[in-house]
Amino acid sequence: MITKCLFPVAGYGTRFLPATKAQPKEMLPILTTPLIQYGVEEALAAGMQNIAFVTGRNKRAIEDHFDITYELEDQINGTSKENQLHSIRELIGRCTFSYTRQAHMRGLGDAILTGEMLIGNQPFGVILADDLCVGEPDNVMAQMVRVYEKYRCSVVAVEEVPLGEVDKYGIISGAQLDDEHIQIERMVEKPAPQDAPSNLAVIGRYILTPDIFEILRSTPPGKNGEVQLTDALQTQAAEGEVIGYRFQGRRFDCGSVDGFVEATNFFYARRAETP
Repeated sequence: MITKCLFPVAGYGTRFLPATKAQPKEMLPILTTPLIQYGVEEALAAGMQNIAFVTGRNKRAIEDHFDITYELEDQINGTSKENQLHSIRELIGRCTFSYTRQAHMRGLGDAILTGEMLIGNQPFGVILADDLCVGEPDNVMAQMVRVYEKYRCSVVAVEEVPLGEVDKYGIISGAQLDDEHIQIERMVEKPAPQDAPSNLAVIGRYILTPDIFEILRSTPPGKNGEVQLTDALQTQAAEGEVIGYRFQGRRFDCGSVDGFVEATNFFYARRAETP
């Protein structure tokens, strides 16, 4: 059973300035729920109640969000607004939260390596809150847990993207096992379109086996001078097995303004349709 999920949340969120100058991008809300809360809800629904955050400066609001605010509770107890805190109260009651800081912004691989002390020697999930996923019928992380239980190796969620956008993602290629599963043979971080091995892009959902930490320690800085998780996964695939999973559902790239607006419109329409 996978019980831990790591959230790398140390990034600056520069695409949302000035909104993110003094607050974490992960706390930006889709309707009334912050992005990070959607991610934690997904992890919990997949059986991962131990939530680990790799944070940075100006991220204290995340820690405060997943804590009891006694003054606010006292103000709204017994009022019509009390139910508005039900979802976050439930998360606080059912999850444990731990935190560590990434001292330098050296890429996703470095962020995950920073979280090793919070994870230990066990498989774990990774959720990038920028990617807001709506699974059908189960959430994406729950789907990936089933894939892990079948293959017992690292699993990455993938989807097709336009060829002109492959330079925004890690791109994979490999042996097609069936309609949903690919045994990864090659991974390239943000290739130019002419160099991309496919248009299958890795999105912000992973299940990683603990040997990834030792591989990351041995991975030299890659593109942009950062330690790339893609490079470590390429090594892991060469030495063993990594599965790419075409998930069932929809992803919103909330790290971009357009994707953020698209997600807001989607959730607003869905709420309007709910009796």
